Amino acid sequence: MSRFCGAVAAGVIFALFSPMLALSAEPVGQATLIRTEVSGRTGPLVVRSPVHKDERIRTSSSGLGQFIFKDGTKLAVGAGSTVVIDKFVYDDSASVKRLSIKAAKGTFRWISGNSASSAYSIVTPAGTIGVRGTAFDFYVGSNGTTAIVLLNGAASFCGPGGCRQLRQQCDCVIATRGGRMTDPSRVDRRTLQTLSNPRALPFLSGDQQLSGALGGIRTSCGLASLRQDRQERPQPQQRQERPAPQTPQQAPQAPQQAPQQAPQQAPDTPDQPDTPDKPDKPDKPDHHHHHHDWDHHGRDHHDRDHRGHDGDDDDRDRNGRHGHRSDN
Repeated sequence: MSRFCGAVAAGVIFALFSPMLALSAEPVGQATLIRTEVSGRTGPLVVRSPVHKDERIRTSSSGLGQFIFKDGTKLAVGAGSTVVIDKFVYDDSASVKRLSIKAAKGTFRWISGNSASSAYSIVTPAGTIGVRGTAFDFYVGSNGTTAIVLLNGAASFCGPGGCRQLRQQCDCVIATRGGRMTDPSRVDRRTLQTLSNPRALPFLSGDQQLSGALGGIRTSCGLASLRQDRQERPQPQQRQERPAPQTPQQAPQAPQQAPQQAPQQAPDTPDQPDTPDKPDKPDKPDHHHHHHDWDHHGRDHHDRDHRGHDGDDDDRDRNGRHGHRSDN
């Protein structure tokens, strides 16, 4: 009985502490850059946080994580991504016998390390990326559609529809879960349209900035201009939309300001015949000045003045001048 109890106790202890034993396992890499929010098996990651075999790494909708593995392989994990470090088998030297990751969704950049090309593999829902001493970006959509863009070296993509070889810089292959696969061709804006995501390749377009060796790749494959296009397009729409809510606010102000200035003109018009000695100096500038102000505040008031007050003022002005000449 005592042996049975001891075995049960040992099983309970193992079950309780096995996660801790797993976490205490030797790390296979570490984080070199964390922006916004990136989480691992134990929670949020920070710079120099270790990562382990079988660890699932997730980024928020604006998150970015950069990682380096023990053999020097570098991996960038862009916004809204999920990846699992599936296999990591050590070698006797600074290289590894096996390094495999499973990319469930999101955007990534890969730069191979010191291990043999055959040691690397990247599994996606649409197929497997084979590495040939390479740097490349790849994207996995929510429906499993996968795109890979070669940056240097060489790579292959194999799925149910066969294999494609990428040998030229900026070559791109798109594959679906069902086995459809394009031939390698240069990536361009049509690639993003096919993927139905203008930010499917954020490291090339510049939507997310990388650092160090991951950000040191000089080519953007012509996609960097797309970010500028997206920034410029909303500006005309914003300018057109801004006056719209102001129009009803300005409309009621016109009739309020017009009556306030109308009484100011009333004492000016009867004063003209009372000062016949100086008809030309104060009256004409004041007369035009007030009409200029009314033009800015309301056309209806301006029209009424031309039909009413202006006619009377002009008649009195002509009579005043004529009378002045007869006296002289």
